[in-house]
Amino acid sequence: MDRQLEVDQHNLVSAWQERLPALMEDGDSFNVLADDGDPNSLLIHFNAAGRQGYSLDFRCRYVDSREVAVDLLDVEQSGIHIDEHSDAVQLLAQQYSRQIHECAQALQNITNP
Repeated sequence: MDRQLEVDQHNLVSAWQERLPALMEDGDSFNVLADDGDPNSLLIHFNAAGRQGYSLDFRCRYVDSREVAVDLLDVEQSGIHIDEHSDAVQLLAQQYSRQIHECAQALQNITNP
């Protein structure tokens, strides 16, 4: 039986901002924001470490209190939108998607008490 997410979006953003750094690679940075269009979604922006200047934007939507759906929204390199199909970008997208899922799993004590 699916349970609706019953956590305030502001509290969820705070929990993600506290937990996600422990899952990040050295040098990478991120920002987590509430998705104003969907109270069950967060917008997560990653800046990859290194000289390539990659940044990736994801939407993390809580399907229910236990499961998230992760969508890659945008990829930029040095501030310019680029195609997300290159091997380097796909590897980064997979890495960050995995970190999003790991963070959601780690926060189940809040989202699915």
